[in-house]
Amino acid sequence: MNNQAAVITVSDKGARGERTDTSGPALAAMLEGAGWEVVCRSVVPDETERIQQELLRCADGLGLALVLTTGGTGFSPRDVTPEATRAVIQRETPGIPEAMRAESMRVTPRGCLSRGTAGIRGRTLIVNLPGSEKAARENLSAVLDAVRHGAEMICSQGSADCAQTDAPPARRSPSMDGWLREAKQDPAWERVGMYLIHNGVVRRTPRAQVRLGEENAAPVAGMRFSYDREKLDAAVEEVRRLEGVYYVRVWLNEGRLAVGEDIMYVLVGGDIRSHVVGALEFLVGKIKSEAVTETELTEAHGT
Repeated sequence: MNNQAAVITVSDKGARGERTDTSGPALAAMLEGAGWEVVCRSVVPDETERIQQELLRCADGLGLALVLTTGGTGFSPRDVTPEATRAVIQRETPGIPEAMRAESMRVTPRGCLSRGTAGIRGRTLIVNLPGSEKAARENLSAVLDAVRHGAEMICSQGSADCAQTDAPPARRSPSMDGWLREAKQDPAWERVGMYLIHNGVVRRTPRAQVRLGEENAAPVAGMRFSYDREKLDAAVEEVRRLEGVYYVRVWLNEGRLAVGEDIMYVLVGGDIRSHVVGALEFLVGKIKSEAVTETELTEAHGT
């Protein structure tokens, strides 16, 4: 399946540089935590033509599987994101915004005022989300699993490029420079004194040799790697509650990995070194022991 996605923030003030975008980075982080590769993030003003152009660039030009927008879904005269979206989609998917509004109504009676829509253009699923970071997170959480399944259904309609195999190819690793730039746009950045990154890779030396000292263990030729998303999310939330920790972001690979390929990236930001080091070690250990499944491949398994 094509797992590439984009997040478009629709905001006049954001486009003019008068407001820091927090919703876009938050949604990108949620997508990446769920296994998506966010290859494009942009900010456009509340103008129908500009929104349409950006949607078409992501869908037709970049061929992305998923495009999320945040902002422009309310009652203000400048809120035109749903209209711009309807102009470019070919098939509406009303169940997605219905589910998001239902979730919003559980939080506030005003949740019914969101006019966001969703639909399909070619092989791209486009979903409108509110501009508020809190509301955007809540709405995406309500439909994230369904959105992935919907994207898989779109992808499965006769495309050889979308065919799934027993061991899908590895995903492209994220940009650490990009991660750090986004981390420094987070509202909590002023309380962060340091960031630490953990990068795990597939090594040729087998686990049995490293941990048990078995010198005759066969060299590793690759790895099958997968993870439990719910357990991963639970581990991240646990670390976010630790003292002095203000920023956490995780990316995990999946599928059949070659030696040297990235398994995971973990970024933790906090106030002092002891808090950050402790949180990073705790989170990496938690992920490895509870959230992931690793199967080392030797020459006998085939490469």
